[in-house]
Amino acid sequence: MEADVSEMRNELQSRDGLCRRIQLECQKLYTELLKIKEYKDTQEIEIKHQSSHVQLTEQLENKNTELLLFAESQEHQEEELNKIRNHVYREEQSHCSEQERMKTEISDLTEELHQKEITIATIMEKASLLERQLIMELETKHKLLTKQQLLEFRYQVIKSENTHLKEMV
Repeated sequence: MEADVSEMRNELQSRDGLCRRIQLECQKLYTELLKIKEYKDTQEIEIKHQSSHVQLTEQLENKNTELLLFAESQEHQEEELNKIRNHVYREEQSHCSEQERMKTEISDLTEELHQKEITIATIMEKASLLERQLIMELETKHKLLTKQQLLEFRYQVIKSENTHLKEMV
């Protein structure tokens, strides 16, 4: 019985360690969720940045109109316009590549989070199964202990009858 109790104690300690690992994993997942929220906030900032690009584009169109009216006398303004166009193009290219990188990173983090959720669900399922097995084993041990106590009681009764019969003989 002491060996069984010790074995059960070891099993419970093992399960406790497993639960602690699960808790640590949950904390890591929560931290990753916070990172994803940060990326989302960054993406919202990028969207606001896009609206400023739209305003810049509108301003650029206004400048184009002015340049067409003063084209013959304003070569310097035309060079300025080309500089602005190049800058806007580089900014748009930079913005697009940054946005794609962020989308990829968010997708990777989402996939990783999903995998960890699956892992946690699997671990919880296994823990539940082990707990049910332990309960069944405990019930079996209890039944065996009860049988053993009954057999000891019968043994004592037969022993006392035997002693009584020896005395009578």
